[in-house]
Amino acid sequence: MSIWAYASIAIGAFLLGSIPFGVVISRLFYKTDIRKSGSGNIGAMNALRTLGKGGAVAVLILDAAKGVIPALCVMQLLHDTHLGAIVAGCAVIGHCFSPWLAFKGGKGVATSFGAIFALSWPAGLVSIAGWAVGAGATTYSSVGSILAHIVAPFALWYFTRDWWLTGYGVAAAMLVIYTHRENISRLRAGRESGIPFLRRRV
Repeated sequence: MSIWAYASIAIGAFLLGSIPFGVVISRLFYKTDIRKSGSGNIGAMNALRTLGKGGAVAVLILDAAKGVIPALCVMQLLHDTHLGAIVAGCAVIGHCFSPWLAFKGGKGVATSFGAIFALSWPAGLVSIAGWAVGAGATTYSSVGSILAHIVAPFALWYFTRDWWLTGYGVAAAMLVIYTHRENISRLRAGRESGIPFLRRRV
């Protein structure tokens, strides 16, 4: 493949990742703007708080698909782990810095989970388990998201032994920690919002 073909695929992954499904769904089906409610984030957790379970599930699936589709196509059709890692990263970056939202966006968690599953489904399961442990123990999705992405590079290396895929895991972990910087500050101050259905049980 030529460098132009690689660039076109990467740009396509970025543009797919940049579609702000949280905003689209909230406006189209709920006649509101998710950015003006709750935390203001466009991801599934804020959708759960502001749109309810149905809206949250829709946002979660669509955001995850943005990571799954480009990475899975590259891995299954081209069998190129280098490009797979690149398009996975481009999709997540597109979600976090969407040109449709003045280069603002979500925190990249669902899209990254989708990408990890496409790159290595066993590593994806480990990452989801990391989220479940972190979120279940603390009731904070942010803790689960960070923990999931801390374990992701180790899981990707264990199951693939591929430096490019592991490199994606490292880069994704750094990005997710960066996008959660305000959550980390709220956690330290004791002001972080918990997961609604877990908070009612504690």
